[in-house]
Amino acid sequence: MTHLNVQLLLTGDELMTGDIIDTNSIKVADALMPLGIVLQRKVVVGDKLTTLVNEIQTLSESADVLIINGGLGPTIDDLTAQALAEVVQQPLQIHQQAMTELAAWCERRNYPLNEPNKKQAMLPAGVDIVSNETGSAPGFRIHHNHCEIICTPGVPSELDRMLQTGIVPLLKDLTSNEYTQVQKYQVFGLGESAVQKMLEEAFPQWPEKIELGFRAAFPMLEVKLTVRSKEGVDGLAAWMKNVEATLGGHIIANGNTHLPEQLVKLLIIKNKTLALAESCTGGLIASKITSVAGSSQVFEAGIVSYSNSIKQKVLAVKSDTLLTYGAVSEQVVIEMANGIFKISGSDYAIAVSGVAGPGGGSEEKPVGTCWIAWGTQDKLKTQKLFFPGSREYFQQYIATAALDLIRRDLLEIKEAPWYFSKR
Repeated sequence: MTHLNVQLLLTGDELMTGDIIDTNSIKVADALMPLGIVLQRKVVVGDKLTTLVNEIQTLSESADVLIINGGLGPTIDDLTAQALAEVVQQPLQIHQQAMTELAAWCERRNYPLNEPNKKQAMLPAGVDIVSNETGSAPGFRIHHNHCEIICTPGVPSELDRMLQTGIVPLLKDLTSNEYTQVQKYQVFGLGESAVQKMLEEAFPQWPEKIELGFRAAFPMLEVKLTVRSKEGVDGLAAWMKNVEATLGGHIIANGNTHLPEQLVKLLIIKNKTLALAESCTGGLIASKITSVAGSSQVFEAGIVSYSNSIKQKVLAVKSDTLLTYGAVSEQVVIEMANGIFKISGSDYAIAVSGVAGPGGGSEEKPVGTCWIAWGTQDKLKTQKLFFPGSREYFQQYIATAALDLIRRDLLEIKEAPWYFSKR
């Protein structure tokens, strides 16, 4: 573990009141982990100048690097530059590089450079710019109290880019652990305890030089192997193979690639198309697929047939089938899938119908029950799933499972997923 002491100061009244959820600290921690850096402290404060000044001063006295996130915007409650100026005892002044970048940002968008925007270029004398390639507020940094202070925007997409292009390269120069490597696996269908048990049973003598870590990001699980020594690096490839053999088809991808991206990639590679007939997921499966750039090459159509009448009129589900078996049934999802095949002409289809809750369940079909049909027209498969919980939990899990099942078909994975037998 590198001994670089990195601390994080998050600013904004909206963080204190709960109006927004802090995701930026996760982004920072994720970006630092491959460098072998773990945040030593995280502090959240509101938009009050004296509090900001006190925290910047206090944290800079103990940190090697202090990342300040938020408060760089054009409004009166954006106080980071002013607070930092008081801490380093430098006047605020127009920074020419910041003004140039701000003017270029406005010009690209045909947006007038007004006085509130110019405030974003009023920075403490002596700071260096950390370019913001996606937003208007420039980042900046300065050395104070033997601490590198880096100020970053609060907009998550802007922070993402700045971490990649400016902050991580800077911190690489400050770290000394050349051996740190992190290998990630995106896993679906297995929980932390299940993965831990599987690996412990398969490998009771897990090597100390390879750290095993987990991060749940429902409905996915991230499994991480971290090494920080030459011995760990030398053994990493073999232990990656061990993990892959143990978790098998539940591994979606390596690195940060998530299921929708992986599925679209596979469909493109195999020159196949997909169409959807959704009921209980309300279009969530289609939303996940179309969030991926390039999905237009492989996604044909999605029908949200929420009512029985639309199932009949659009997807040609028979009224007798609905009357005899009910909307949440194997027979209905088969007819829904056949209907979307006829409409779209796609190679693959998914059809889902279930009881999302909190009401509407019965003893025979309790809340959390779902039938799913998936596959090709000549090889359509069905499965009854049961995921009781909140409405959001149910919909997210069913939508993800649907994508996972098509992925498994495309990869010709024979083993049944854990969630078939364990739920």
